[in-house]
Amino acid sequence: MTSPNFSVAVPSVEIAGSAGRFPVRRIFCVGRNYAEHAREMGGSPEREPPFFFAKPADAVVGGTAEIAMPPRTANLHHEIELVVALGRGGRDIAEDAAIAAVFGYAVGNDLTRRDLQAEAKGAGRPWDMAKGFDHSAVISPIRPAAEVGHPANARIWLSVNGELRQEGDIADMIWPVADIIGELSTYVELKAGDLIYTGTPAGVGRIVAGDLVEGGIDGIGTIANRFA
Repeated sequence: MTSPNFSVAVPSVEIAGSAGRFPVRRIFCVGRNYAEHAREMGGSPEREPPFFFAKPADAVVGGTAEIAMPPRTANLHHEIELVVALGRGGRDIAEDAAIAAVFGYAVGNDLTRRDLQAEAKGAGRPWDMAKGFDHSAVISPIRPAAEVGHPANARIWLSVNGELRQEGDIADMIWPVADIIGELSTYVELKAGDLIYTGTPAGVGRIVAGDLVEGGIDGIGTIANRFA
């Protein structure tokens, strides 16, 4: 049997201050990890076990790229998030080992087709087309933990056309980074190259063509994407 005559590029993310890049293996996302966002989405802020969903690795797009408005939606939403990049993995990872597994941190925007998500929820269907579309995982250059440490608190914010829409502190996460890694590792074997989007604070809202979406996390980085 003849092998196909083509090659597939491995998705990757810029590493701040380095010519090297971080190869992306998988992308996991945490749902409703800030109490106020849980409330605005009609959920409960109780500290129940986190739930996870995924995006394809090639959904990553740089934090300064121009992004085309995705098809099949009339309600694209922004969700600013802390992103964790793993340098090692495992199963059933203990809390101390979880932090040691982190290669670095970045700023992310978990773009969401909110109308498709609502439709899927109402019909009891998967969220894949609402969350895992092309260029839906915006990410800034990764800052290695060796340089920035493991921040437990830092301002997180997002603005659209200069108007502040989301603001909070990563200390407000219901499930902090170590707990997220530990819990996720009971479902799947985590490995180097995995990215984890850790949830968004309240204030998610609509993006339309022409909008400039900027955001950041103090000490980690910023993003600034124009939507066309």
